[in-house]
Amino acid sequence: MGRGVFARVTWRLMPFMALLYIVAYLDRVNIGSAALTMNKDIGLTPEIYGFGAGIFFIGYFLFEVPSNVILERVGARIWISRIMLTWGVVSMANAFVTGPVGFYAVRFLLGLAEAGFFPGMVFYLTTWFPSPLRARLVALFLAAVPLTNVIGGPLSGLILGMEGFHHLHGWQWLFLIEGVPSLVLGVLVLLWLPKGPADARWLTEEERGAIADAFAEEPEQHHTELLPMVKDARVWMLSGIYFGLVVAQYGINFWLPLIVREMGFSIFDTTLVAAVPYFATMFAMVAWSRHSDARSERVWHIAVAALAGAAGLGGAALFHAPLLALAAMTLALIGAYAGAAVFWTLPPAFLGGPAAAAGIALINSIGNLGGFFGPNIMGWLKQETGSFTAGLGTLSLGLIGAAVLVVLVGRTITFAGRAAALERYTRLNA
Repeated sequence: MGRGVFARVTWRLMPFMALLYIVAYLDRVNIGSAALTMNKDIGLTPEIYGFGAGIFFIGYFLFEVPSNVILERVGARIWISRIMLTWGVVSMANAFVTGPVGFYAVRFLLGLAEAGFFPGMVFYLTTWFPSPLRARLVALFLAAVPLTNVIGGPLSGLILGMEGFHHLHGWQWLFLIEGVPSLVLGVLVLLWLPKGPADARWLTEEERGAIADAFAEEPEQHHTELLPMVKDARVWMLSGIYFGLVVAQYGINFWLPLIVREMGFSIFDTTLVAAVPYFATMFAMVAWSRHSDARSERVWHIAVAALAGAAGLGGAALFHAPLLALAAMTLALIGAYAGAAVFWTLPPAFLGGPAAAAGIALINSIGNLGGFFGPNIMGWLKQETGSFTAGLGTLSLGLIGAAVLVVLVGRTITFAGRAAALERYTRLNA
């Protein structure tokens, strides 16, 4: 029954969870498209824009761990609903920003509002799927990120064309329209997401038993309490790895539309062209994660992906031909996101219970500080040098550092024996 029950759970949960993440990520990064016209309208220099884009992650960092501890206690359904309703309102408030100070304030509050969503969803997945299946499931969830850019870029381009409608700028309409889905989905979360397998009325008793049996075979986690988790050096090393991945992700995300715009494209064409690398990334990261599950190998799948991403950033910094630069940027995004998808199988390998909820949140919050530094590095170096070359080269160092760290920390995490893991993977998919 392994394959049947987990396939059923996947089809029941993953499309809806991915939709939630699409909306979350769109509200987080749509300033990249808004910046095409907003920056000039309210007087944002590259340095100011980079700082404002990144300050989101300071608020995110401050409330991430408390938010996930609350989620573990009250349940994902209630807390995710609260998060979505709050961030929807704050995201729409971007439409009324008139200068740098307001821009900073709203971005900071948006980080506070969204804190806990992503690690909460990862923790929620660990309560449904045993370790041999997690890389592909996390990848399916994370595939919402490139899909957001595939859909959101052209959509944002169309909305920007509403310039002057009812005396509002196109970028104001962008924030108002794209903030509404989070309010609607925030209510639907209460109706669709069960607390866990035992609470899912759409599962039979036999199916619930099959899920429980799969988890009974899981290796025992080293930490289930908060204090031992905080003292474990591996948690902090994993935070460093994720930091390197995120520096590259958001350094690209917030600046890619502006990089493409400088290639000479119109505003709408820019949103279309900027979506292409994400379209390729969406498929590549899922395929890479399936390969990781099938081989029951994690560390080198993360390291190789990170190094490929670093090579892509290096190429994007050196190539001047638009087609070559875009291909290199695509490789950079594939490496950063494919590495991140497999990365989230590492914390549950030695964390469980409340320690898993708080540990995943801690790793995510520290790692996401890379989302503050990445855009800032790009903005500062762009203003200082007049080009994106130095910024892209600097981002590549984060991915190289992540590759080195994951090889080091991988030696300290005890995974299930390879033969046993492969046997379980085969049985769960039989």
